[in-house]
Formats: sequence, structure tokens, C-alpha cells
Amino acid sequence: MIEEMRIRSLGVIRDARLPLGPGLTVITGETGAGKTMVVTGLGLLMGERADAGAVRAGEESAVVEGRLQVAEGGPVAARTREAGGEVDQGELLLARTLSTAGRSRAHVGGRSAPVGVLAEISEHLIAVHGQTDQLRLRSGVQQLRVLDAFAGPVVAADLATYQRVHDRWRAVSAEHDHVAGHSAERAREAELLRLGLDEVERVDPQPEEDTALREESERLAHVEVLRAAAAAAHEAITGQGAGEVGVGEGGADTRVDAARRALEQAGEHDATLADLAARAAEVSYLLADLGTDVAAYGGSLEADPVRLQVVQERRAQLVALVRRHADDPGAGVAGVLAWARRASERLLDLDDDGRLQALAGERDGLEDELRRLAARLSAARRAAAADLQERVATELAALAMPSARLEVAVHTGHELGPRGCDGVELLLAAHSGAAPRPLARGASGGELSRVMLALEVVLAGADPVPTMVFDEVDAGVGGRAAVEIGRRLARLARTTQVVVVTHLAQVAAFADTHLTVVKTDDGSVTESGVVRLDDDGRVGELARMLSGRGSGTERAHAEELLRSSREEVVAEPSTTRGGRARPARAARGSAARVGRSTSAPGSGGARRARS
Repeated sequence: MIEEMRIRSLGVIRDARLPLGPGLTVITGETGAGKTMVVTGLGLLMGERADAGAVRAGEESAVVEGRLQVAEGGPVAARTREAGGEVDQGELLLARTLSTAGRSRAHVGGRSAPVGVLAEISEHLIAVHGQTDQLRLRSGVQQLRVLDAFAGPVVAADLATYQRVHDRWRAVSAEHDHVAGHSAERAREAELLRLGLDEVERVDPQPEEDTALREESERLAHVEVLRAAAAAAHEAITGQGAGEVGVGEGGADTRVDAARRALEQAGEHDATLADLAARAAEVSYLLADLGTDVAAYGGSLEADPVRLQVVQERRAQLVALVRRHADDPGAGVAGVLAWARRASERLLDLDDDGRLQALAGERDGLEDELRRLAARLSAARRAAAADLQERVATELAALAMPSARLEVAVHTGHELGPRGCDGVELLLAAHSGAAPRPLARGASGGELSRVMLALEVVLAGADPVPTMVFDEVDAGVGGRAAVEIGRRLARLARTTQVVVVTHLAQVAAFADTHLTVVKTDDGSVTESGVVRLDDDGRVGELARMLSGRGSGTERAHAEELLRSSREEVVAEPSTTRGGRARPARAARGSAARVGRSTSAPGSGGARRARS
């Protein structure tokens, strides 16, 4: 809901603030006072195309700001945060700036944003119906959605099932087409995988084999160096040369053994030396074991050129295998074995000859199910379309268009779309004998606004929108038809915020909030020139609208209009499709509310507000 708008330097408006309450708000004023600038300003907030010529003469830019209440968890709040803006406890600030150079800027939730974001947000917030043909039912897709919402649960359940099956059908169809369209590539891929797996099987690499072969190759290639090192180490430990037996002289084991004996002899006099003697004994045992192991290692070393050649050839095979098949050459044989596992799995997938047939069978079965559901949707939509036509015809008759006929045409094709096989088109025959034409081209501006009012009244319970704006919906009517327009606007305002620009007192009498636009002497509209009227102010403004004067007779007629409109609104029940009654609103214009408002022009209150 829009709580407040501020317009600066737009058309004749210099600076105006408009408080827009819940329910029905009417905006009245003399011709040329700038009432329709409110609709223009709302269009700018909706992201409509901006006209630099709308900037007030002598100013560099025009600004429109709006303060709205939105649901914290709704799509508007989500899109605002996605654009970087903020929603503060359900309050959203929107702004649009238009320069004389034609540049336009938008702000959403306090942050600069593309103008397109305003358009996206406005789809969930505002519907404008007026002389400029700003319809919320612009496209066939939107008209189809509205018809489905009007049909209610009759369509909703089948549509949910249809969309679930449709999603699966599209996925299966895409997979089938991919498989069928890439059969040659799949065959080539399978052949390459088979060749690679055959090579791996032929070489038969074993886990960690490359590491073991590398170590063996190093040992065989440097056997003389290793043997000399082992001999030198053995002599240093035992004092014996290669092939000698017995106890050598000057070896590390001899020296350590001498140290042990010396410590043991003196250890009986000092416990510390006894401990050191024990440690020396341990070192002696370790040296003995080490000397034995070094001797055994040296004795095992033999030059074997044949084995070295075999190892090097095997390593060359493994290196080539790694280079061709391992994703990471550094992984060695482990990388080859990992590739072989994945290749085997992929080959099974590619060689599944029944996969294409299985996909085709599932796709055809899903398509049969979709066509069955689409046929049910079409039947339900045609029934809902007939009901919608009948209800709108009743409304149009009361809105001084008794010969007008709205046709809701449901065209069934063969293509399975996201919402079935149907297309919906709203056609209007504005008078008897006229051929039905598309809604946007089948009526004048005033007629079109009344048609949209009739539609919105009928659709109010099925497809609500937070705020609806009607610009001169009463063009070309009067008398009882004007009262009927007012009554229907009031009925619509039970479920949504309605803002109406009107010239008719019969319509304005139904308002919850009545604003009048008053020009100053220099022909501009300032903030103090937009006045919220109390009961006495409303009587004066309605009297002016009735005859252009405020005599006693016109004021009496205006008082009667206010009284009768309140009585009708309180007494009139409201029903949605299916006959569920809605409670009527309480009487408008309570003293508690209007006591805080400003009086009408001519009553003194307006002059005080402007002083």
C-alpha cells in the first residue's frame, strides 16, 4: 500500500505531498489543477518511460517519491534487498528523478538502482488504468494467469500437477535429444576409452609399482658406490676389512667396549658411573647389530646389468602410460588407475544401447500425461471464461455500458507450454453491432477504464493487487451510472487500496480519503495546495463538483450524497467467486479521523493551511 507520495516540479505541481490512506482515496479539483500529475507521478514510480517535457518549466529536474508498506517476506522486499536497498519494518522508499536533458534515475530502498527494478517491483504493487492505456493485463500470458486465478482451485490443482510433469518432460526430452544428437561423438568417445583401457590392461600397472622400480633402478645403477660405502662403514664400526674375521683393532665397537669395562670397574663406587656403564653396554650391542647388518647389506650387492635393463624398460612403459592417461602426471601410476576406473564407468554409460529407447519411452509417456492434463485445464478455463464474461457483463450494464460485451477467448493449440496448450485473449465489443477487438484497442479511454473497473471488481478476490489507480474512470457518464461507478470502486477498496482521479461528485462521495488539488494564484500547486478534506470540506467540494457553486441547494444535495453513499456501503454485501461473503466496511468519515483533516477551500480551513 502507498502511504504517501511527494511530487516536486512535475507539470503544474511545484511541490505537493499526498497522504494516501487505505480503502478508497479520491482526488478532485478544478480542471487543469494537476490531478492527473498524480497518475503521471505514479507511472514514474512504476518505472514507466519518462518524458522530459513533464518537468516543470524553469526547473532542471522533477522528483517523485513514494513511501509504501510491503510484506517483509514478500517478493517486493526480496527484490529490493537483491538490488541493495533496505526495507525497514515493512516500509519501502521509492524515488524517481527526471531531468530536462532526458536522463532518469531511480532509487529503491535508499539505494540507486536501474529504472527496470522499479518496473519489476511495481508489477507486485500497483495497477494503473487510465486514459493512457496503462493496463496490467497487457499480455496474453498475464490474461491467462488472471483467468487461472479467477477459476480458483478448479484449475490450481491440475495446473500444479501439469507444471510438475512439464518440468520432468522437458528434462527428459532435452536428455533424449542430447543423446540422439551426439551419437557419433559418443561412439568416438567410447572407442577412445576402449583403446586406452586396452593399453592399461596390457601394461597392467600395480599400485606403487613405479616407486618400487625407481628405487631398484637406483640401487642397480650404483652398486659399486653402495658396496664401497658399506665396506667403509663396516670397517669403521668393527675395525675389520672386507672378508676379515675375528676382532679388529681400532673399530668403534672395540673403543666402546673398552669404555664400558672402565666404567663398570669404577661403577661399584659411584651409582652414576654404573648407569653410564649400562648405557655404554647398550651402545656396544647396537654397534654389533649395526656392523652385522652393514656386512649383510654389502654382501647382498651384486652387479646385474640384465635386471637393470628390465627395470628401466618397465619404468619407460609406466612413464608413457602416465603421460597419456593420468590427469595429474605427478600422481604417477595412481593417476592411471584412477583414470581407468572412471573410464570404465563412462564406457558402461556410453555402451548402454537401451538408454535412448528408455528416454524416448519416458518422454512419450510424459507427453501423453501432459496432453490429458492440458485438456482438463482447457475445459476448466472455458467454464471459468464463460463465468467471467457473465459477471463482467453485469458490471458493465451498471456502468452505463449495457451493450458492451467482453469476450474471454480461450484458444487451444498443440504446443505444450508451461501453463498448458491454451492462450487467452480479452476482446471487447463496446456497443451492439461492433465486432470484438483486443481489449486495448476496442474502446475509448473512458470506456476502457470502466471495463477495467468491471474486471477488477470481478477479479478482486481472485487476483488482488495492493494498489489500483483509476484516472477519470467516470469519463462520459453521469447520474445513476456515476453512482454505480462509485459503489464498485468502494467495493473494490474493501480488498485493496484504490486511488481515483474523478470529476464526479457521485464517485467522490464514496471516498474514505478525499484529497482536493488547489492552485495558487500563480497557477502552480504547492504542498499546502493538496488538501485532505473533513466532512464539512467534503460537502463544499462535492457542491462545487455538482454545479460549480456552493449554494445551499448544492450543499444539501452534497450532504445527501455523502449520507446515502455511507448507507449503501454499510448495507451492501460483497461476495467473491463461489459465493463467500465478505464483511462490509464501516461507515466512512468518522469524526475521530476527519477531525484531524483540513477543511475544504472556501471554508477557511484551506486558507489557514496555506498561510
